[in-house]
Amino acid sequence: MQQKLQIGLMDNKVDILAFGAHPDDVELAAGGTIIKSVQQGKKIAIVDLTQGELGSRGTIETRYDEAANAAKIMGVHYRENLKLADGFFEVNEASLMKVVSTIRKYKPEIVLANAPSDRHPDHGRGNALISRACFLSGLLKIETESEGKAQLHWRPKAVYHYIQDRYLSPDFIVDVSAQRDLKFEAILAYKTQFYQTDMTGPKTPISGQEFLDALEARLVQFGRDIGVKYGEGFITERPLGTNDLSNLL
Repeated sequence: MQQKLQIGLMDNKVDILAFGAHPDDVELAAGGTIIKSVQQGKKIAIVDLTQGELGSRGTIETRYDEAANAAKIMGVHYRENLKLADGFFEVNEASLMKVVSTIRKYKPEIVLANAPSDRHPDHGRGNALISRACFLSGLLKIETESEGKAQLHWRPKAVYHYIQDRYLSPDFIVDVSAQRDLKFEAILAYKTQFYQTDMTGPKTPISGQEFLDALEARLVQFGRDIGVKYGEGFITERPLGTNDLSNLL
């Protein structure tokens, strides 16, 4: 069984570090933005907090394989899994230190995190865990190690929260019109989780065609809000700034 997915060399700085409580969270809510960022030449890492082991469909082994395939489709540089307990992880010292060490390893400028609240309680809890760890990671007196070496403190410049199952009003929207098809290709790499014509097994809230239709409708809704075909929405922790109003068009 593959315990940890790694793509590329570790301990390397990235532009964007995207966390998800479960494998597929990032693809569903921010996959288009990840793909667009890769196409713009940015270096991206995805870190899944849990192995999704409580999911009604699939196994830990299939989830790792599916996550690896999705990562290749999106073109991300690194992906790993922290193996926190699906459904049971808490915002405590042990989980915070794991995330702090991960942030210091990748040294991202931007962190993407789960929605502040959502249908699945792991999403809101993952949001709180990641947000708090981003702050703690910048504190000099919190000591962490990676491969036996002390890590330097690091605080991302921004933390943005993607929007998941429940509608939340976005603070900004990314145009992902050109990335829509590749985003859905990455989502459908999770063959045990999302609708396939020949799929078998128990029906879940995300296994039917109607879930994919709702996901498409959300992309259209956010796209319409900014005058494009498809969009992905994000929530900020502090006001956005600019030195050129034209950058906000």
